[in-house]
Amino acid sequence: MQNLRFAELDIQGLLRRIEQELSSEFGKGQVCTTIPELQTVPGSQFGMAVATVNGDEFVIGAAETPFSIQSLSKVFVLEKVLQITGASLWERVGREPSGLPFNSLALLEIEGGVPRNPFINAGALVLTDHLAANHATAEKAVLQFVQSLSANDSIAINERVAKSEKETGGLNFALAHLLRSRKSIAGNVDQILDTYIRLCALEMSCLDLARAFTHLANNGVCPRSGQSVLPELDVRRVNALMLTCGLYDGVGNFAYRVGIPAKSGVGGGVVGVIPRVLSVAVWAPELDAQGNSLAGISALELFTKYSGWSIF
Repeated sequence: MQNLRFAELDIQGLLRRIEQELSSEFGKGQVCTTIPELQTVPGSQFGMAVATVNGDEFVIGAAETPFSIQSLSKVFVLEKVLQITGASLWERVGREPSGLPFNSLALLEIEGGVPRNPFINAGALVLTDHLAANHATAEKAVLQFVQSLSANDSIAINERVAKSEKETGGLNFALAHLLRSRKSIAGNVDQILDTYIRLCALEMSCLDLARAFTHLANNGVCPRSGQSVLPELDVRRVNALMLTCGLYDGVGNFAYRVGIPAKSGVGGGVVGVIPRVLSVAVWAPELDAQGNSLAGISALELFTKYSGWSIF
């Protein structure tokens, strides 16, 4: 990674350039079709936010508009479980990319009910079960964690999205019951599913997300508060998992094009981390075939191209 100083780059100017160059990307994808409530979101929206380890922040477009973070919540759940148990969680979930869609039943069945990684739906359900066993209210624990990292107490769950996802989430129900049958989860299946779905329905803005991920660029310390969130070793592991598993079966293409650890969600958000430099969040609701933000990936590709900041 090129070790550029912040003073050497006009980040706000870079965001403006990216916004201008992205105009041709809109209309090529489609908003999430698996959750009816998300189909009502206008696909042409775009926002982007950067939060540096020095405490500087830059925004453009709809960067302060809340949206459904969906699978971005899986990073927060992973961090909470790491805080509780550390490395013992890897006895229940793997650390390898799946190469299949995020809600696939096939690999879980073949591999005896042990999810490949914590960022596919099956892995997140296992971690939610683990969290529920150690917190009286797992949902509240994650919500407070996110609010603290973002310095935004108004972050909340969108009840309409949660209801819509629950009514149409047949594959998630199948995954949970398969996991229960293989003893990969021990708790009440309905409660685990409810918590998982509601955390996916959290609404945050790009600025909230950039702030919430900055500790992953800063050796586990939140630059805004000085709070130590995770040990440095765990931070490296979370970033490694985002690099190898964070964009599902599109992760190899993302690493090739963008070259940073990142996590996506079907709400159109993508958050990336450039260690020791910054975190960057982008929102563009139109998705590609893998369920990742089409314009969001292009925006991050332009960001690393023009800034020279990448892990490679």
